[in-house]
Amino acid sequence: METGNHTSASQFILLGLSSRPERQELIFGLFLLMYLVGVAGNLLIVLAIGSNSRLHTPMYFFLSSLSLVDVCFISTTVPKMLANIQTQTRSISYGGCLTQIYFCILLANMDNLLLTATAYDCYVAIRQPLHSSTMMSLPACALMLASAWLVANLHSLLHTLLMARLDFCASNVIPYFFCDLVPLLQLSCSNTLPNQLMILLAGGLTVLIPFLSILVSYVHIVSAVLRAPSARGKQKAFSTCGSQLAVVMLFYGTITGVYLSPSPSHSADKDSLASVMYMVVTPTLNPFIYCLRNKDMKGALWKLVSVKAAFHGL
Repeated sequence: METGNHTSASQFILLGLSSRPERQELIFGLFLLMYLVGVAGNLLIVLAIGSNSRLHTPMYFFLSSLSLVDVCFISTTVPKMLANIQTQTRSISYGGCLTQIYFCILLANMDNLLLTATAYDCYVAIRQPLHSSTMMSLPACALMLASAWLVANLHSLLHTLLMARLDFCASNVIPYFFCDLVPLLQLSCSNTLPNQLMILLAGGLTVLIPFLSILVSYVHIVSAVLRAPSARGKQKAFSTCGSQLAVVMLFYGTITGVYLSPSPSHSADKDSLASVMYMVVTPTLNPFIYCLRNKDMKGALWKLVSVKAAFHGL
C-alpha cells in the first residue's frame, strides 16, 4: 500500500450530469419524467401479468421479475439525484455510497441474468416446444430465479467488501450522478489492483457467460425461425424475440463500455452518459420494447385499464 496522507472519507460529492445551474431545472424535469414513466410502466406490466391467468407462463414470469428489478434499479440512483438537485446539495455519505454500489451491482446483475433466462425460455419454446412444459416448469423457473439472486448478491457483496477496505485521498469528488466502482477507484490512495482484477475477472464472467449464452440462444432461434414454413409464425417469433434482442444489445453495449474497456479509455462524460443509458433509459424503455409490441400483453394491459376505469366509474 502506498504511503502518504490517507483519509477515510465521510462523504462524497456527486457532480451529476452538468455543473451549469441553468441546466439543473431541465435535468430535474427530464429525469423525474423518466423515473415516473419507468416506475409506472414496469409496475403496470407486473399488475397486468399478475391479473391475467393466460400470462402465467415462464416468459411472463421472467418479464414480471425483470420489471420489478427495473423499478428497484431506477430507484437506486434517480431519487437521490433528484433530491440533490432540488436541495442544491451534491453530497452522499460514505455508507450511502457503498449501499448504492451494492444495490447497483446487484440489480444490474439481476437484469443481466433475467435477460439470459428470457432468451433461454425463447429458445426452448421455439426449438424444443414439446419439452418446454417440463424444461421450463414452475419449480425450474423458481430455481433459476433463486440462483440468479444468489449469484447477484455474492457478486455485489464481493465488490462492496473490496471497496470498503480502501482509503481515499483528499479529493472526494465523483464526476457521476451516482456512486460507482470506476470513479471511486480513481479517488483511492490504496492499492486498487485487487479491485480492478475482480472487475475484469468476476465482472467479465458475469457479463460474458450470460451474453454468450444469449448469443447462442438467438443464433439457434433465428435458424429455427428461418426454417419455419409459415410466414405468420416467423413474424410472431421475430416480434417476440426481436424486441428482447434489442434490449439485450442496448444493455450489454453500454455496460461493457463502462466496465470492461481499458482504464485509459475511460472519460467521465462518456461513462456517465453510458451509465444513464443502462441505469435509467433501459429500465424506462423495457416495458415498451418488451411488452407493448406483444399482442397478449397489449390485451392484458387494455383489460387491466378497462377494469380500473369501470371500477372508478361506479
